Amino acid sequence: MTRGADKARWTSPLRVRRGPGWAAQTPTWQQAKPALIDEALERAEARPSGNWFVVGASRDVVAGKGPRGGTVGGVEVVWWRTEGGELRAGPGACPHLGAPLRDSRVVCGALVCHWHGLALDGSAFAGWDPYPVQDDGVLVWVRLDEFGGEEPLERPVVPARPPPGSGVDAVFTAVGQCEPRDVVANRLDPWHGSWFHPYSFVDLRVVRTPRGELDDAFAVDVSFRVAGRLVVPVRAEFTAPEPRTVVMRITEGEGATSVVETHATPLTPRGDASPRTAVVEAVVAASERRGFALARAAAPLLRPLMRQAAGRLWRDDLAYAERRWSLRGTGRFPGRRPPGTG
Repeated sequence: MTRGADKARWTSPLRVRRGPGWAAQTPTWQQAKPALIDEALERAEARPSGNWFVVGASRDVVAGKGPRGGTVGGVEVVWWRTEGGELRAGPGACPHLGAPLRDSRVVCGALVCHWHGLALDGSAFAGWDPYPVQDDGVLVWVRLDEFGGEEPLERPVVPARPPPGSGVDAVFTAVGQCEPRDVVANRLDPWHGSWFHPYSFVDLRVVRTPRGELDDAFAVDVSFRVAGRLVVPVRAEFTAPEPRTVVMRITEGEGATSVVETHATPLTPRGDASPRTAVVEAVVAASERRGFALARAAAPLLRPLMRQAAGRLWRDDLAYAERRWSLRGTGRFPGRRPPGTG
């Protein structure tokens, strides 16, 4: 095929938007029924997680470097890589005198406590018992059976993604004062997109809502704002494969098969008066366009921009989730009818 024929076939993903401004768009509050969102949330919470929790990005755990650490449900957890790149995880407190192992060093693949030199190779030793851990290629998952309280699964429920090596992935993390269900509920309310995030989404229209367990997806037509009136229209689906995960998958349009995974990990124990939840969002962008190979080559430069875009959205969406949590505690949210609706 000639270069001229190639150019003739090429079409730009960009469109010029000529729709109404923010205040003139069609209100969505009547479609965004609290009961519909709650029912989708309840179905998500009834699905098994196998006690697996997302704790961070795979790329952040580097062989030969120091460990990573944090809390899940008030449980201290530490994780690191051996010299061969295998993940290890376990309690974050040294079994000797309780030193924070996240501040220790990895020497020849073993985690060496910086207080008294106790070395842990990832197997049970001196009262320290490892946790199951999985690297899915983008995220790190740790299984906490005692805290999770479910029937354990051998592997986490990882959403389908573009084939390995075909996309560009980036992981963003933020923390809010709310519970995981508030984060999930935010994502199961697609109607707020054009109203709450007009800098990113316009012309959002929900074209399908869940009909039950066997057909449990929200489908939306939406345009991603690029700059000014330039937009990229797509169709996307929102699903919740397990209690703490919501997946947005582009099904039609530019970047089909790309996914945005939102994982909500509780940092504090159940029933905490001031719960804190980590939002760990993985974006895996893909495209069939030949030029996308350049994007893969430029991935190290693109990832900070992808994280910046996710951070702008989550600045607002965490405010939504935190507000939901604070009102939920008063019994005034969700489901209260607006004034004048009978």
